[in-house]
Amino acid sequence: MSSSSFPLYGVRSNGGRHGDVFTSPMVVGFILDRVNYIASRDLSGVHILEPSCGDGEFLVEIAHRLLNSAVRHHFDASEAFNRNVRAYDIDGEKVDRCRKRIANLGISLSEECIREADFLKAETEKTDIVVGNPPYVRYENIPREMVDFCRYTFSSFHYRCDLYVPFFEKTLASLHPGGLHCFVCSNRWLKNEYGRKLRQLIALKYALKTIVNLEQADAFQEEVLAYPAITVISADKPDGSFEYAECGKVNGLDSLSYSRRRMPKGEDWSSAFSADFDNPSFLTIEQQGFKIGIGVATGADAVFVSPDLPQKVESELIMPSVNARDLRGNRLQWRGEYLLNPYNADGSLVDLTAYPRASAYLEHHRERLSSRHVARKFPSRWYKTIDRICPELLTQPKILLPDISGNTFVFVDEGKFYPLHNIYYITGHSNVQLRLLATFLMSDFIRKQLSAVTNTMNGGFPRWQSQHLRKLRLPDLSTLPENDIQDLLYHYEQGEIASINSKLKKYFVS
Repeated sequence: MSSSSFPLYGVRSNGGRHGDVFTSPMVVGFILDRVNYIASRDLSGVHILEPSCGDGEFLVEIAHRLLNSAVRHHFDASEAFNRNVRAYDIDGEKVDRCRKRIANLGISLSEECIREADFLKAETEKTDIVVGNPPYVRYENIPREMVDFCRYTFSSFHYRCDLYVPFFEKTLASLHPGGLHCFVCSNRWLKNEYGRKLRQLIALKYALKTIVNLEQADAFQEEVLAYPAITVISADKPDGSFEYAECGKVNGLDSLSYSRRRMPKGEDWSSAFSADFDNPSFLTIEQQGFKIGIGVATGADAVFVSPDLPQKVESELIMPSVNARDLRGNRLQWRGEYLLNPYNADGSLVDLTAYPRASAYLEHHRERLSSRHVARKFPSRWYKTIDRICPELLTQPKILLPDISGNTFVFVDEGKFYPLHNIYYITGHSNVQLRLLATFLMSDFIRKQLSAVTNTMNGGFPRWQSQHLRKLRLPDLSTLPENDIQDLLYHYEQGEIASINSKLKKYFVS
């Protein structure tokens, strides 16, 4: 029952409003169970808060449980509901529907219980329990006035923050000591930059109890690419560990298998999600002597990258370039594009008087190039690229990893292409060692590890970004037996993922 939208946050592509994603009843039941809001308990004195009630999925189940508890423990359910239950929504129509649904259960409601208000700006009370599905509103859909309010009011509102982050902060602050907080929400905050300050806040002041990963489950009443997780957090002193589970279908929530994970002490929680790969003998890619980089950003690819450059500028200033579009369908198909390199070997810009064809070409595009931020900052260097181009990278063997890719094959360039800005690359050691590393990167073991330290994108694809690549851990490639190396390289050349996984099982499974 996330709410918070009506026209304030606009309309989604499916016709729904930004912020409106309604929760599966099975998830609602599971969440209330996890915070011990159960009918067998005397609920007459238990305060519970739903900060974005929407059409009332949580509230209706809360009312059912309260009514059953009242029968068992002999108290007035209406009095208890009015005294202890608080819910908010910014959409008056939804608030009216909620009130009618609760009234239809036989509960006499006061106006204070379910309020038409923006929870983030409302005066609120302390509570024992918080449950809900906070609104999902991406940063670019939040009105400027609300962005400014959140930045001024909430310490966790960081970078390009989704609106659900301040909902976490305010509801956590509403808990009585020992109170319980359970949201079903996008899991992006657990791993990405905009969730950094929220993670830090929780690690310092609260006890993370449980994470249930629902990426593969249908947690909502419609298909959305939300990649959700359920988190249980207590208003206790930080604990040393939490329980973690993955759920493929919501009807399996009651039979989950949990593992204990060490609770991170700061803002980086990646180690908590890669605990299954925490083998002390494993090394990072860089610890094994490889280097990780990203391709060149020019600031004007339409000028600096083109298949027509051989006909327009001097040949010594161009080099074959590769970008993500060349690496699709598990094939490297170069589309014939070249990169114009305006630098000398020492990193200084070339003297255009020595290259009349390049000079004429760049002068033709001078107005466009000069309007870039990098050129306005250094007007005399108006034809520089954002990043320096290092010609030696062209001829180096390198692994090529498109930022977002549906490929199962990992490409190794033997030294023919210069990578552009949407390609991450790995260099170092021999061509054989690079192909061996590429073999590991193709394996399910590494793909699962990558998914543990970063969010998957729409379609379930991981992101090959340098900050994530640096966290991956794998066996020391220099210690592998020669026969294993030869077998793995054969399976790599054949693209045999199943055989690679089978061969690597002894290294990743203790």
